[in-house]
Amino acid sequence: MQIDRVELEPRTLLGVHENVKMADLTEYFGRAFEVSAAAMAAQGLTPAGPPLALYHGMPTDTVDVTAGFPIAGPAHGTADVVVTELPAGSAIASVYTGPYDGMTRTYDEIAAWLREQNLTPGMDMWEEYLSDPETNPDPATWQTRIVFPLT
Repeated sequence: MQIDRVELEPRTLLGVHENVKMADLTEYFGRAFEVSAAAMAAQGLTPAGPPLALYHGMPTDTVDVTAGFPIAGPAHGTADVVVTELPAGSAIASVYTGPYDGMTRTYDEIAAWLREQNLTPGMDMWEEYLSDPETNPDPATWQTRIVFPLT
């Protein structure tokens, strides 16, 4: 697995923010991406990158998450969506290939690598979904970019 040090540019995320049970994440993501896409269209916005999920803090049985799309240009929150800034600065990133339910090992490897490098991740991290399961039905080929900003 390759882990890269990267410098992040500031980006804006328009998405649906909720505390979600881990077992309900799949349903939440489908709804969040649909609601976010509709909000972007209503505001005349287009995505400035792939859909992503911004995780706030460490998940337990539930996860504090905002899922949606990075956008270019000004946007406003509504009753359904929030607008939040993704952190800029130093980070690490790795691309995982495979089904979503197989990412645990990748997270374990990233955590071990961070310890070996004496690096401290921030409280928030995100997953960028580089493959679209609707157009690419083979989970073995799905790609997810995992990003941990550093403190």
